[in-house]
Amino acid sequence: MSYKVLTPEEAAAVIENGENIGFSGFTAAGVPKAVPRAIAAKAKAEHEAGKPFKVNIFSGASTSASADGALAEADAIDQRTPYQSTPALRKNLNTSKTRYYDMHLSHTPQYMRYGHIPRVTTAIIEVAEITPEGEVTLTAGAGNTPTFCELADRIIVEVNAYHPKELKGMHDLMMPLDPPNRQPINITRPDERVGTITWKIDPAKVVGIVHTNEPDGIAPFKPNDPITDKIGANVVKFLEAELASGRIPEGFLPIQSGVGNIANAVLSALGDSKVIPDFQMYTEVIQDSVISLMDSGRCTFAGGCSLTVSDDMLAKMYKNLDFYKSKVILRPQELSNNPEIVRRLGLICINTAIEVDLCGQVNSTHFFGKQMMNGIGGSGDFARNGYLTIFTCPAAAKGGAISSIVPMVSHHDHTEHDVDIIVTEYGVADLRGKCPRDRAIELINKCAHPDYKEQLLQYLALTPEGHTPHNLTKAFEMHNKFIETGDMRNADFSA
Repeated sequence: MSYKVLTPEEAAAVIENGENIGFSGFTAAGVPKAVPRAIAAKAKAEHEAGKPFKVNIFSGASTSASADGALAEADAIDQRTPYQSTPALRKNLNTSKTRYYDMHLSHTPQYMRYGHIPRVTTAIIEVAEITPEGEVTLTAGAGNTPTFCELADRIIVEVNAYHPKELKGMHDLMMPLDPPNRQPINITRPDERVGTITWKIDPAKVVGIVHTNEPDGIAPFKPNDPITDKIGANVVKFLEAELASGRIPEGFLPIQSGVGNIANAVLSALGDSKVIPDFQMYTEVIQDSVISLMDSGRCTFAGGCSLTVSDDMLAKMYKNLDFYKSKVILRPQELSNNPEIVRRLGLICINTAIEVDLCGQVNSTHFFGKQMMNGIGGSGDFARNGYLTIFTCPAAAKGGAISSIVPMVSHHDHTEHDVDIIVTEYGVADLRGKCPRDRAIELINKCAHPDYKEQLLQYLALTPEGHTPHNLTKAFEMHNKFIETGDMRNADFSA
């Protein structure tokens, strides 16, 4: 079958107001670029003509400036799920221009198949190659592409020549059966395969193909700083002690790591350790630091959902693709974040918190209870099921005016039952096997910024009785004082 070749504008012309669109990819990796920009331009033209035009966007995770960014700037997104990180879209969420449903990333495809969330009507996917029979080779991110293509009425394909056809073989693509027919997913090692290297779509659904040639536009993360380096060193010191105690097997366990500067610092520290053996990763995002660890031989294999690496790093990988294809598998997030597999492999899960309360509960999504940052992403998929669940954060922010250790989190993403270890630049709080009051003491003594230790102890003393030491009158005193005065240090916990 031959496909109709379209311009981005011709492809955008078929998109209607109110449509449910599914984007391929995960983060900016593997996300379509030209067609979303053209849809944004169409939205602006429709608005200028006095006509309504908004669409509902479903993705793997965040997208890019070409997708979420352009559409948000055009005020063209009515509803969005499951994750985002673009400044323009974040602004729209927090001003109620866009309705946002934050959800665990592993849930998105199955919830859509179950009918719990709307079905996509159009899938817009980026591929390195499509055959006349509908066999597609994905690019740098797998995301929810299989489910979106299966459920959509029509598919628009961006064939991006920047990504070589030789990517074929890096992916492991599978869509599990739904209950009651679901079978075990037989992944027992990060490098084990259960699916196909390409995905078969229905050629009759393909509206047309749009030819592009552009990178994902991913910039490198900021360099490590003294605080992130200290957090990384504290994580590694803790893991070395766990290894020595026998609580981590001698051969070590696979690592799952979140995204960002702290994650990079932790991975760099793991690579520098003389105690921790070479290791594998089973994660969602593979970033620059992982590739550097592969180059040095410290990370021997990484299974993930996307190559979220800088443009320079990806260009380097494409020059030696055979080497990296032997060390990387890209899976749909239904596999990369699958709780069954996470529990089986015994992952060491390391993610980032915005704030942690004295019970060990974690807020990873909201500032002061109402301002969305990005979303829960995959952290809950891993935290609830990991062998070891570690959350990291600096002890304070805004020049010390905000404490990351607070009496009660202002938004609740991860319960005390799903959190084992908290790490800041000041130390490591081990919450395993401790009652709420003992967890509070551990967090204050080991992780709190020195400016806040006395305050937090005063708060704890307000409730000498009860299983959980919370005072509902004062639980948000620190948050309220920051809103009133610009500094949490002004909180008053006197009896």
